[in-house]
Amino acid sequence: MKSLKYIWLTAIVLLSVGFASCDKDDEYFDDKYQGRKIVIEKVFLEDVESSVPDREVTFARLGQMIRLEGHGFMGMKKVYINGYETYFNRAYVSDNSMLVTLNTKTPITNADENVRNTIRLVKDRTETIYEFEIRAAFPSITSVSNTLPGAGQKVTVYGSSLHETYLITLPGGIEVTDNIENDPDGEWYSFVMPSGVSQAGCITSDGANGKTQSPDFFNNRNCMILDFDGNGVHGFWGSSNKDENDNIKPGVSMIYDTDLVDDPLGTGYGKVCQLIPQRLLNEGGISSAKPRATEVWTTGNKHETEDWTRMTPFIPATTPLTEVALQFEVYIPNPWSLTGQIVITLVNNISFSGYNGDERNSNTFFYIPWLVTDNEGNPASIPFFTEGWTTVTVPLSEFNNYKAILEDKEAVAPTFQDVITLRNDASNQQFGMGFVNSDIEVTYTNDKGKEAVAKFPSALSTQEIYIDNWRIVPYKFVTISDYPEDEETEE
Repeated sequence: MKSLKYIWLTAIVLLSVGFASCDKDDEYFDDKYQGRKIVIEKVFLEDVESSVPDREVTFARLGQMIRLEGHGFMGMKKVYINGYETYFNRAYVSDNSMLVTLNTKTPITNADENVRNTIRLVKDRTETIYEFEIRAAFPSITSVSNTLPGAGQKVTVYGSSLHETYLITLPGGIEVTDNIENDPDGEWYSFVMPSGVSQAGCITSDGANGKTQSPDFFNNRNCMILDFDGNGVHGFWGSSNKDENDNIKPGVSMIYDTDLVDDPLGTGYGKVCQLIPQRLLNEGGISSAKPRATEVWTTGNKHETEDWTRMTPFIPATTPLTEVALQFEVYIPNPWSLTGQIVITLVNNISFSGYNGDERNSNTFFYIPWLVTDNEGNPASIPFFTEGWTTVTVPLSEFNNYKAILEDKEAVAPTFQDVITLRNDASNQQFGMGFVNSDIEVTYTNDKGKEAVAKFPSALSTQEIYIDNWRIVPYKFVTISDYPEDEETEE
C-alpha cells in the first residue's frame, strides 16, 4: 500500500506540467468552456499519509484537500464552499477532475442555511451546486471541568470543533442526549451528570464535526492517592505541635485529621481538606513572607498504599509521563490573587520555601492559578475562583524534575516507572501539598526582547481553599479516525 500513496501525487505533477505548457495559448479561458455543463459525480479525499490516499468520501474537513471527479471543469472561474469563495489552482484542473483545498476560514455552523454543506462551481454562463457535508477540523477535548462529579452536577467539556454536540457517551455506555448546552464557537459543551455511572473511562461525544473522546480519566478512582474518606492514608506527626490537652498549638503548619471539614457544598465528597485550616484563619490568616505555612501529607512509612506499583494494572509502568497525570478537586469560593501558592511534591524532601527556592528544580509542581500571562506576554495576576468543585489536572511530565529531563532532547524520556522508583527509593515516601506565602519573582522576556523580572510581593492571606481526591489518572489523548475500518498497518 505504501507505494500507492504516491500515484496520485505523480499524476498531479504531470497534470501541472501539462497545463504549464498550455499557458502560452491560455486555452483554459477559451470561451467554448464557459457554457459547458458542470457535473460533479464523486468527491475524493487526498491524503498521502493515509493507507487510502485517494478515497471517495461523503464529507471533508477544513484544511483538507479534495478532488472533484466528473466533467465540465475546464474554464472554471470560481469555487464557493459553504458560500465562501475558495481559491483553487487552475494548473490542477482538467475537464474531468480538479483539486480544491478547503480554506480553514470557511464558515461551518454560522454558514447561511441556504449554502451550508454545498460546493458551488461557477463559470461565465453556467454553474452547479453539489450537496456535500463540510466539517470543521477534527473535534478535540482538552479538559473537563469536573471528572468526579456526583449525579445532578453540571459538567463542562472544553476543546475545539465541538459544535452541535448531540450525543455524549459516558463510561459504561451510559448515553446523554437531553439538556446538552453547546457553545456556538465549538469551544465547549455541558451536560448534567446522570445517576448510575459506576465505571471509569472516557467521555465520548458526537457532534457536527464528528466523534471525539477524552482520556480515560472520567469517574476514575482506580489510582486514588488520598480522598480523606478512607481511600489512602492521611499522615500527620509532631507531638510537640500539641499542648497537654491535645489541642494544636497556634501557627502549626501540619494539617491533622481534626482540621478536615465536611464538603462545604454538600455534593457528596465527605471529608475534605481546607488547605489553610480554619484554626489558622481564626488566628488572622497567613502572614506575608511565610514559607511552609501549611502542609498535608499521605502516611509514608513504607505503607503499602505508598508503593504506586499498585497502579500499574491501570496505568502500565512503561507509560510516558506525558500520558499520566495527577488530578485533584479544588473549590475556591472567593477570588484569589496576588499572593500565595500551592506546592505539590511527589516525595517528602523539600522545605516548602516556594516558587523562587531551590525546589524549583525538585520533584515539585507549583499550582498558582492567579498567576497568568497577559495579552502582551507579561506575567500578571488575575483573580481566580471556582463555581463549585473543579478538577485540576497536572501531567506528571510538568513536575519540575521531569520537565527538565524532557527539555533535554538527548535524555531518555521518563516513564511512570521512574516516578514509582523515585517514591519507593525515598526515605520519606509521603506525597503532599502545602500552602506557601513567600514573594514571587517571574523572569520573562519583555516587548523589547530583554530579560525582565515581574515581582509579586506577598501579603496577608485569608484565602479559603478546599481540596480533595488526590489521584493518578491516564492522560493519553486520542484522535478518532474518520475511517478507522480502512486504515492498514504499513510494512
